[in-house]
Amino acid sequence: MSRYKGSFLGLLWSLVNPILMLAIYTFVFGVVFKARLDQNNSLYDDKAAFALVLFAGLIVYNLFNECIGRAPRLILTHVNYVKKIIFPLEILPWVTLGAALFQACISYLVLLTFLLVLGHTLHWTLIFMPIVILPLLLFIMGFSWLLASIGVFVRDIGQFIGLLLTMMLFLSPIFYPASALPESVRDYLFLNPLTFIIEQTRGIILAGSLPSWSGLIIYYLIAVLVAWIGLIWFQKTRKGFADVL
Repeated sequence: MSRYKGSFLGLLWSLVNPILMLAIYTFVFGVVFKARLDQNNSLYDDKAAFALVLFAGLIVYNLFNECIGRAPRLILTHVNYVKKIIFPLEILPWVTLGAALFQACISYLVLLTFLLVLGHTLHWTLIFMPIVILPLLLFIMGFSWLLASIGVFVRDIGQFIGLLLTMMLFLSPIFYPASALPESVRDYLFLNPLTFIIEQTRGIILAGSLPSWSGLIIYYLIAVLVAWIGLIWFQKTRKGFADVL
């Protein structure tokens, strides 16, 4: 929350930002472009449907982008923790994840509030949200540990990750539903770790559908493996941080 330090509204910006962004999306895509989704759900009859679908996808992407984008420089910006004091460096990605998750929770509250304001009922399937988002958090942590370590030895990794995150923004079903793609290429979209979580999030919040349990089990197994590899790699390589820094 250091980004809001010294500002007039302070922590309130974490609430104001998503409200303004959702209002802008609603105006641009619902009024200016009059974008519509070809889906069999009452929600999609609403003028703000495209903005809500877009916003739900961006919440997931922004959570991932905030953590992974900062990971390569996480150790480089805390050199004192490496050289002068004994500090559990492995908790630094947790701090970043906690801040990003807090912002994501605020954004979800804004999304649910907009649904109520527009006259939609909230689906009971919302209770599955923690189960759907948890494997993504594990994946983020594993990838963050890996990138934080590599970033110490290979400074260019930060530039590459920036480009990769931009590619993932457009190769995720954020500006379009996965069902809009031809079946021949749709499966490749799920190679992006964000695609499955974005689709499941939209399903339980906007469409009231149950999560794909089989897909979640596979995602959990992969996420735990990534988290385990990332932590092991970080602990093995941290001994060399002080020599490089």
